[in-house]
Amino acid sequence: MKPNIHPDYHVVAFHDTAADSYFIIGSTIKTSRTVEIDGNTYPYVPIDVSSDSHPFYTGKQKTTATDGRVAQFNRRFKNLTTVKKEKV
Repeated sequence: MKPNIHPDYHVVAFHDTAADSYFIIGSTIKTSRTVEIDGNTYPYVPIDVSSDSHPFYTGKQKTTATDGRVAQFNRRFKNLTTVKKEKV
């Protein structure tokens, strides 16, 4: 590796505020906040969503049935019937 061209890589504590969980991961992010976890002090970065709180990973994702336009039309108008006039 060339010297003095890479960013400072260090261990950071990411806090998922939605699930109230911490991830201790190596990162190059810069922050002035710190947090103490298990007797060690880490730079602190709060995040809104992680794998602990995202619906896709927690299994609480809602799925919607996406039928085609024809299926929606048929479902909407299935009770309507046409009456043919009889020729006299």
